[in-house]
Amino acid sequence: MQMQKNSNVPKGRGAAGNSPNRFSRHQLDTSQGVDDDPDYEEPAPRTRFIFDTPKTIVSVSDSPDIHNFISINPYRGCEHGCIYCYARNSHEYWGFSAGLDFEAKIIVKKNAPYLLEKLFNSKSWVPAVIHLSGNTDCYQPAEKEFRLTRQLLEVCLRYRNPVSILTKNTLVLRDLDLLRELAARNLVSTAVSLTTLNEELRRALEPRTVTGQRRLAVIRTLHEAGVPVGVMTAPIIPGLNDHEIPDLIRKAAANGACWAGFTVVWLNGAIAGLFTDWIHHHFPDRAEKVLHQIRDCHDGNLNDSRFFTRMKGEGNFASNIHQLHQIARKRYLSGRTPPELDTHQFLRKGQMRLF
Repeated sequence: MQMQKNSNVPKGRGAAGNSPNRFSRHQLDTSQGVDDDPDYEEPAPRTRFIFDTPKTIVSVSDSPDIHNFISINPYRGCEHGCIYCYARNSHEYWGFSAGLDFEAKIIVKKNAPYLLEKLFNSKSWVPAVIHLSGNTDCYQPAEKEFRLTRQLLEVCLRYRNPVSILTKNTLVLRDLDLLRELAARNLVSTAVSLTTLNEELRRALEPRTVTGQRRLAVIRTLHEAGVPVGVMTAPIIPGLNDHEIPDLIRKAAANGACWAGFTVVWLNGAIAGLFTDWIHHHFPDRAEKVLHQIRDCHDGNLNDSRFFTRMKGEGNFASNIHQLHQIARKRYLSGRTPPELDTHQFLRKGQMRLF
Protein backbone atom coordinates (compact mmCIF):
# COMPACT_ATOMS: atom_id res chain seq x y z
CA MET A 1 0.00 0.00 0.00
CA GLN A 2 1.22 3.46 -0.83
CA MET A 3 1.23 6.28 1.67
CA GLN A 4 -1.05 9.22 0.94
CA LYS A 5 1.36 12.11 0.92
CA ASN A 6 2.36 15.35 -0.70
CA SER A 7 5.75 16.10 -2.20
CA ASN A 8 6.64 18.35 0.74
CA VAL A 9 7.24 16.98 4.22
CA PRO A 10 5.47 19.09 6.87
CA LYS A 11 7.99 21.16 8.78
CA GLY A 12 9.00 19.62 12.09
CA ARG A 13 7.41 16.24 11.33
CA GLY A 14 9.00 12.90 10.50
CA ALA A 15 6.38 11.34 8.22
CA ALA A 16 5.35 12.92 4.95
CA GLY A 17 1.73 11.91 5.38
CA ASN A 18 -0.63 9.31 6.76
CA SER A 19 -0.12 5.68 5.85
CA PRO A 20 -3.29 3.58 5.41
CA ASN A 21 -4.62 1.96 8.56
CA ARG A 22 -4.60 -1.82 8.06
CA PHE A 23 -7.77 -2.15 10.15
CA SER A 24 -9.80 0.38 8.13
CA ARG A 25 -11.87 -0.72 5.15
CA HIS A 26 -12.02 2.76 3.62
CA GLN A 27 -9.26 5.32 3.08
CA LEU A 28 -9.66 9.01 2.25
CA ASP A 29 -7.27 10.20 -0.48
CA THR A 30 -6.50 13.91 -0.01
CA SER A 31 -3.48 14.10 -2.31
CA GLN A 32 -5.22 14.72 -5.65
CA GLY A 33 -3.98 17.87 -7.40
CA VAL A 34 -1.47 18.78 -4.72
CA ASP A 35 1.68 17.32 -6.27
CA ASP A 36 1.00 19.25 -9.48
CA ASP A 37 1.55 22.58 -7.73
CA PRO A 38 5.31 23.24 -7.25
CA ASP A 39 4.59 26.15 -4.90
CA TYR A 40 2.40 24.14 -2.56
CA GLU A 41 3.79 23.81 0.96
CA GLU A 42 2.31 21.16 3.22
CA PRO A 43 1.13 22.77 6.48
CA ALA A 44 2.41 21.14 9.64
CA PRO A 45 -0.52 19.54 11.49
CA ARG A 46 -1.18 20.91 14.96
CA THR A 47 -0.78 18.53 17.87
CA ARG A 48 -4.05 17.36 19.38
CA PHE A 49 -4.38 15.73 22.79
CA ILE A 50 -6.96 12.99 23.22
CA PHE A 51 -7.75 11.98 26.79
CA ASP A 52 -8.20 8.36 27.78
CA THR A 53 -9.04 6.69 31.08
CA PRO A 54 -7.91 3.07 30.73
CA LYS A 55 -8.77 0.43 33.32
CA THR A 56 -5.17 -0.79 33.60
CA ILE A 57 -1.86 0.97 33.09
CA VAL A 58 0.82 -1.72 33.26
CA SER A 59 1.84 -3.80 30.25
CA VAL A 60 3.74 -7.06 30.77
CA SER A 61 5.65 -8.36 27.75
CA ASP A 62 5.58 -12.08 27.08
CA SER A 63 8.07 -11.74 24.22
CA PRO A 64 11.16 -13.97 24.57
CA ASP A 65 13.23 -10.91 23.55
CA ILE A 66 12.24 -8.95 26.65
CA HIS A 67 10.45 -11.51 28.81
CA ASN A 68 8.47 -10.22 31.79
CA PHE A 69 9.24 -6.61 30.86
CA ILE A 70 6.81 -4.50 32.91
CA SER A 71 6.21 -1.09 31.37
CA ILE A 72 4.02 1.98 31.64
CA ASN A 73 3.39 4.39 28.79
CA PRO A 74 1.45 7.43 30.01
CA TYR A 75 1.20 8.67 26.41
CA ARG A 76 0.32 6.91 23.16
CA GLY A 77 1.73 8.46 20.03
CA CYS A 78 4.83 10.63 20.26
CA GLU A 79 5.46 14.15 19.07
CA HIS A 80 9.17 13.47 18.64
CA GLY A 81 8.30 12.07 15.22
CA CYS A 82 11.16 9.56 14.91
CA ILE A 83 10.56 7.96 11.53
CA TYR A 84 11.87 4.52 12.57
CA CYS A 85 9.75 4.17 15.73
CA TYR A 86 8.24 0.69 16.10
CA ALA A 87 5.47 2.15 18.27
CA ARG A 88 3.92 3.82 15.22
CA ASN A 89 2.08 0.60 14.33
CA SER A 90 0.26 0.55 17.68
CA HIS A 91 -1.52 3.80 16.79
CA GLU A 92 -3.55 1.89 14.22
CA TYR A 93 -5.37 0.02 16.99
CA TRP A 94 -6.92 3.35 17.96
CA GLY A 95 -8.19 4.05 14.45
CA PHE A 96 -5.33 6.40 13.59
CA SER A 97 -2.50 6.26 11.08
CA ALA A 98 1.06 5.27 11.91
CA GLY A 99 2.18 8.33 9.92
CA LEU A 100 1.40 11.92 10.85
CA ASP A 101 -1.41 10.86 13.20
CA PHE A 102 1.16 9.14 15.42
CA GLU A 103 3.06 12.42 15.76
CA ALA A 104 0.13 14.82 16.01
CA LYS A 105 -2.65 12.91 17.82
CA ILE A 106 -1.35 12.12 21.29
CA ILE A 107 -3.43 9.98 23.63
CA VAL A 108 -3.01 11.10 27.23
CA LYS A 109 -3.76 8.60 30.01
CA LYS A 110 -4.67 11.11 32.68
CA ASN A 111 -5.48 8.48 35.31
CA ALA A 112 -2.11 6.72 35.00
CA PRO A 113 -0.80 7.75 38.47
CA TYR A 114 -4.05 6.68 40.12
CA LEU A 115 -3.94 3.29 38.38
CA LEU A 116 -0.33 2.71 39.41
CA GLU A 117 -1.11 3.45 43.05
CA LYS A 118 -4.12 1.17 42.84
CA LEU A 119 -1.88 -1.59 41.51
CA PHE A 120 0.68 -1.10 44.27
CA ASN A 121 -2.09 -1.40 46.85
CA SER A 122 -3.41 -4.65 45.39
CA LYS A 123 -2.50 -7.96 47.00
CA SER A 124 -1.45 -9.35 43.63
CA TRP A 125 1.43 -6.90 43.13
CA VAL A 126 4.86 -8.44 43.51
CA PRO A 127 7.52 -5.66 43.67
CA ALA A 128 9.38 -5.42 40.36
CA VAL A 129 11.06 -2.77 38.24
CA ILE A 130 8.59 -0.56 36.37
CA HIS A 131 9.95 0.61 33.01
CA LEU A 132 8.77 4.01 31.77
CA SER A 133 8.90 4.49 27.97
CA GLY A 134 8.56 0.90 26.90
CA ASN A 135 6.72 2.14 23.81
CA THR A 136 6.77 5.95 23.57
CA ASP A 137 8.91 8.56 25.32
CA CYS A 138 7.54 9.40 28.77
CA TYR A 139 9.27 12.80 28.53
CA GLN A 140 7.90 13.80 25.13
CA PRO A 141 6.62 17.42 24.89
CA ALA A 142 3.19 16.49 26.31
CA GLU A 143 4.85 15.82 29.68
CA LYS A 144 5.63 19.52 30.03
CA GLU A 145 1.91 20.18 30.34
CA PHE A 146 0.46 17.03 31.90
CA ARG A 147 3.30 15.97 34.25
CA LEU A 148 2.14 12.36 34.32
CA THR A 149 5.66 10.95 34.41
CA ARG A 150 6.51 13.07 37.43
CA GLN A 151 3.39 11.83 39.22
CA LEU A 152 4.32 8.23 38.40
CA LEU A 153 7.78 8.80 39.87
CA GLU A 154 6.20 10.26 43.00
CA VAL A 155 4.11 7.12 43.39
CA CYS A 156 7.17 4.90 42.91
CA LEU A 157 9.09 6.90 45.51
CA ARG A 158 6.23 6.81 48.01
CA TYR A 159 5.88 3.04 47.69
CA ARG A 160 9.64 2.46 47.31
CA ASN A 161 9.16 0.58 44.04
CA PRO A 162 12.10 0.59 41.60
CA VAL A 163 11.70 2.31 38.24
CA SER A 164 13.74 2.73 35.07
CA ILE A 165 13.48 5.47 32.46
CA LEU A 166 14.43 5.75 28.78
CA THR A 167 14.22 9.16 27.11
CA LYS A 168 15.76 11.46 24.53
CA ASN A 169 14.41 14.70 26.03
CA THR A 170 15.92 17.17 28.48
CA LEU A 171 12.59 17.31 30.34
CA VAL A 172 13.89 14.46 32.49
CA LEU A 173 16.07 17.00 34.31
CA ARG A 174 12.98 18.78 35.61
CA ASP A 175 12.44 15.76 37.87
CA LEU A 176 16.01 15.65 39.13
CA ASP A 177 14.83 16.12 42.71
CA LEU A 178 12.81 12.91 42.61
CA LEU A 179 15.49 11.03 40.69
CA ARG A 180 18.09 11.95 43.34
CA GLU A 181 15.86 10.58 46.11
CA LEU A 182 15.17 7.39 44.20
CA ALA A 183 18.86 6.95 43.35
CA ALA A 184 19.86 7.40 46.99
CA ARG A 185 17.73 4.32 47.74
CA ASN A 186 18.92 2.36 44.68
CA LEU A 187 15.45 2.57 43.16
CA VAL A 188 16.11 4.14 39.75
CA SER A 189 18.14 3.72 36.61
CA THR A 190 17.99 5.97 33.57
CA ALA A 191 19.04 5.75 29.94
CA VAL A 192 19.36 8.37 27.24
CA SER A 193 18.64 7.47 23.62
CA LEU A 194 21.51 8.75 21.47
CA THR A 195 21.21 7.90 17.78
CA THR A 196 23.48 10.41 16.07
CA LEU A 197 25.65 13.47 16.62
CA ASN A 198 25.12 14.55 13.01
CA GLU A 199 22.64 17.42 13.20
CA GLU A 200 21.51 17.14 9.58
CA LEU A 201 20.62 13.50 10.15
CA ARG A 202 19.06 14.13 13.57
CA ARG A 203 16.75 16.87 12.28
CA ALA A 204 15.43 14.56 9.56
CA LEU A 205 15.41 11.33 11.57
CA GLU A 206 14.05 12.64 14.89
CA PRO A 207 12.63 16.09 14.03
CA ARG A 208 11.19 17.18 17.39
CA THR A 209 13.96 15.96 19.65
CA VAL A 210 16.87 17.79 21.25
CA THR A 211 20.34 17.71 19.74
CA GLY A 212 22.84 14.96 20.41
CA GLN A 213 25.04 17.41 22.31
CA ARG A 214 22.19 18.27 24.65
CA ARG A 215 21.56 14.59 25.27
CA LEU A 216 25.20 14.18 26.25
CA ALA A 217 24.68 17.07 28.67
CA VAL A 218 21.68 15.23 30.14
CA ILE A 219 23.88 12.16 30.70
CA ARG A 220 26.47 14.31 32.44
CA THR A 221 23.91 16.07 34.65
CA LEU A 222 22.28 12.81 35.73
CA HIS A 223 25.67 11.25 36.46
CA GLU A 224 26.83 14.23 38.49
CA ALA A 225 23.58 14.10 40.47
CA GLY A 226 24.29 10.49 41.43
CA VAL A 227 21.61 9.03 39.16
CA PRO A 228 22.79 5.90 37.30
CA VAL A 229 22.61 6.52 33.56
CA GLY A 230 23.32 4.51 30.44
CA VAL A 231 23.06 5.17 26.73
CA MET A 232 20.93 3.44 24.11
CA THR A 233 22.53 3.89 20.69
CA ALA A 234 19.37 2.71 19.01
CA PRO A 235 18.38 2.00 16.44
CA ILE A 236 21.54 1.45 14.44
CA ILE A 237 20.69 1.99 10.77
CA PRO A 238 23.34 0.58 8.42
CA GLY A 239 24.50 3.17 5.93
CA LEU A 240 23.25 6.06 8.08
CA ASN A 241 24.59 5.99 11.63
CA ASP A 242 26.49 2.71 12.08
CA HIS A 243 29.84 4.45 11.58
CA GLU A 244 29.08 6.70 14.59
CA ILE A 245 28.96 3.84 17.11
CA PRO A 246 32.47 4.31 18.59
CA ASP A 247 32.05 8.08 18.89
CA LEU A 248 28.60 7.80 20.47
CA ILE A 249 29.82 5.38 23.13
CA ARG A 250 33.08 7.27 23.71
CA LYS A 251 31.31 10.57 24.33
CA ALA A 252 28.54 9.00 26.39
CA ALA A 253 31.16 7.31 28.58
CA ALA A 254 33.09 10.57 28.94
CA ASN A 255 29.91 12.15 30.30
CA GLY A 256 29.26 9.40 32.85
CA ALA A 257 27.33 6.62 31.11
CA CYS A 258 27.82 3.29 32.86
CA TRP A 259 26.46 1.01 30.12
CA ALA A 260 25.48 1.03 26.45
CA GLY A 261 22.92 -0.93 24.48
CA PHE A 262 21.66 -0.98 20.91
CA THR A 263 19.21 -2.50 18.46
CA VAL A 264 19.46 -2.93 14.70
CA VAL A 265 16.61 -1.15 12.93
CA TRP A 266 13.70 -3.26 11.69
CA LEU A 267 10.74 -1.83 9.81
CA ASN A 268 7.57 -3.78 10.53
CA GLY A 269 4.07 -2.96 9.33
CA ALA A 270 3.45 0.57 8.10
CA ILE A 271 6.94 1.71 9.12
CA ALA A 272 8.53 0.08 6.07
CA GLY A 273 6.60 2.34 3.70
CA LEU A 274 7.05 5.42 5.89
CA PHE A 275 10.80 4.90 6.17
CA THR A 276 11.21 4.12 2.46
CA ASP A 277 9.44 7.33 1.51
CA TRP A 278 11.42 9.26 4.13
CA ILE A 279 14.87 8.14 3.00
CA HIS A 280 14.11 8.72 -0.68
CA HIS A 281 13.02 12.26 0.24
CA HIS A 282 15.88 13.18 2.58
CA PHE A 283 18.78 11.07 1.28
CA PRO A 284 17.96 10.07 -2.30
CA ASP A 285 21.61 9.47 -3.21
CA ARG A 286 21.97 6.63 -0.71
CA ALA A 287 18.38 5.46 -0.24
CA GLU A 288 18.64 2.16 -2.10
CA LYS A 289 21.98 1.34 -0.51
CA VAL A 290 20.57 1.83 2.99
CA LEU A 291 17.43 -0.17 2.24
CA HIS A 292 19.56 -2.98 0.80
CA GLN A 293 21.71 -3.12 3.93
CA ILE A 294 18.65 -3.17 6.20
CA ARG A 295 17.24 -6.07 4.19
CA ASP A 296 20.57 -7.86 4.49
CA CYS A 297 20.20 -7.70 8.28
CA HIS A 298 16.74 -9.30 8.15
CA ASP A 299 16.88 -12.22 5.73
CA GLY A 300 16.10 -10.05 2.69
CA ASN A 301 13.20 -8.15 4.27
CA LEU A 302 12.69 -4.70 5.73
CA ASN A 303 10.45 -6.23 8.39
CA ASP A 304 11.37 -8.96 10.84
CA SER A 305 9.08 -10.60 13.39
CA ARG A 306 11.42 -13.38 14.48
CA PHE A 307 12.14 -13.51 18.19
CA PHE A 308 15.83 -13.10 19.13
CA THR A 309 16.64 -11.88 15.60
CA ARG A 310 14.40 -8.89 14.87
CA MET A 311 16.23 -6.51 17.24
CA LYS A 312 19.74 -7.89 16.65
CA GLY A 313 19.73 -8.66 12.95
CA GLU A 314 21.90 -11.22 11.20
CA GLY A 315 24.31 -11.42 8.28
CA ASN A 316 27.47 -9.48 7.48
CA PHE A 317 26.22 -5.95 8.16
CA ALA A 318 24.63 -6.92 11.47
CA SER A 319 27.78 -8.80 12.47
CA ASN A 320 29.88 -5.71 11.78
CA ILE A 321 27.54 -3.61 13.93
CA HIS A 322 27.76 -6.08 16.82
CA GLN A 323 31.54 -6.21 16.67
CA LEU A 324 31.91 -2.43 16.46
CA HIS A 325 29.60 -1.94 19.44
CA GLN A 326 31.36 -4.63 21.48
CA ILE A 327 34.81 -3.18 20.82
CA ALA A 328 33.64 0.32 21.75
CA ARG A 329 32.01 -0.89 24.99
CA LYS A 330 35.15 -2.79 25.95
CA ARG A 331 37.32 0.23 25.24
CA TYR A 332 35.26 3.00 26.83
CA LEU A 333 33.01 1.28 29.40
CA SER A 334 35.31 -1.33 30.87
CA GLY A 335 34.56 -1.92 34.54
CA ARG A 336 31.23 -0.08 34.44
CA THR A 337 27.92 -1.89 34.96
CA PRO A 338 24.26 -0.91 35.27
CA PRO A 339 22.82 -1.00 38.79
CA GLU A 340 20.84 -3.91 40.25
CA LEU A 341 17.78 -2.10 41.54
CA ASP A 342 16.39 -3.05 44.95
CA THR A 343 12.92 -4.62 45.07
CA HIS A 344 12.98 -5.33 48.81
CA GLN A 345 12.11 -1.84 50.07
CA PHE A 346 8.53 -1.86 48.83
CA LEU A 347 6.05 -0.33 51.27
CA ARG A 348 2.55 -1.75 51.04
CA LYS A 349 0.09 1.17 51.04
CA GLY A 350 3.02 3.56 50.84
CA GLN A 351 3.51 3.72 54.60
CA MET A 352 6.86 3.86 56.33
CA ARG A 353 7.84 0.78 58.29
CA LEU A 354 7.97 1.12 62.06
CA PHE A 355 11.31 0.62 63.76
